[in-house]
Formats: sequence, structure tokens, C-alpha cells
Amino acid sequence: MWYIWLIAAGIFFIIEIATVGFLIFWLGIGALLAMCTSFFVEDMFIQTLVFVISSIILIFLTKPLISKYVDKDKPVSTNAYSVLGKKGIVTIPIDNLSGTGQVKVNGEIWSAKSNGTNIPVGTEVEIQKIDGVKLIVTQMIKEKV
Repeated sequence: MWYIWLIAAGIFFIIEIATVGFLIFWLGIGALLAMCTSFFVEDMFIQTLVFVISSIILIFLTKPLISKYVDKDKPVSTNAYSVLGKKGIVTIPIDNLSGTGQVKVNGEIWSAKSNGTNIPVGTEVEIQKIDGVKLIVTQMIKEKV
């Protein structure tokens, strides 16, 4: 019966590779432990019991460890929202009256407008929010040394 547990372990590991949830992995380890048990005990009930108990223990022992290193509560900014709070350089003057202006952020060119003031080329700005397809920026205040 050892070959059945080996096949089951292989299937669990393949499923784990496909899902990357780090849960099915422990079922594969449990199947390997049941396979080792099958070398010494012929009773299928005991082998299954070793599989179930070892899998449950491994899952519950590693869950706190995994949740310690994985922060699920922290939102990840993606796409356009990844530029919020970043600094950029004005490449085309921002003129709120005509609605023109561009900013270069992380190597990308974005249309931009400011919160009421015109901003000249070469000025460093900070991205405050996104309004449609335009960034709303504020001019960075340079401190005097």
C-alpha cells in the first residue's frame, strides 16, 4: 500500500504547485508519513489515521507561523494608484486655466493638474490623488539651507 500513499503525496504536491496556498503541501507531507507507516503496519485504518492526524497537526502548527510573515491587512497599491504619494517632475507646464500639463513619475508620463497654482517645467511635485486620467499634484516646497 505504500505506493498509493506515494501517488497521493505526488498528487497533493502537484495541486500545491498549481494553487500556491501552502495548505495542500501539508497533506502531501501527511501522505508521506502514512507511506512510512505502511512499511511497518499493514492496517489501512492506522495508515489513514496517521495521515489525517499528521496533516491536521501540521496545518495548525504552521498557520500562526505563516500568518506572522504574511500581512494580509496591508493593501497593495496597483496600477494607477501605485503613484499616489510619489514624487514627479513637471515636463510640460501645469496650467489650470487651460487644463494642460504633464508630469513624469517612475519613468511614465502622466497628464496632470494642480490644486489651483500654475507649476513651471522642472519643478518637483507630489502626487496627491487621481481625478479620472489626470494626476492632481502639489508643488514640493524646497527648504532653504
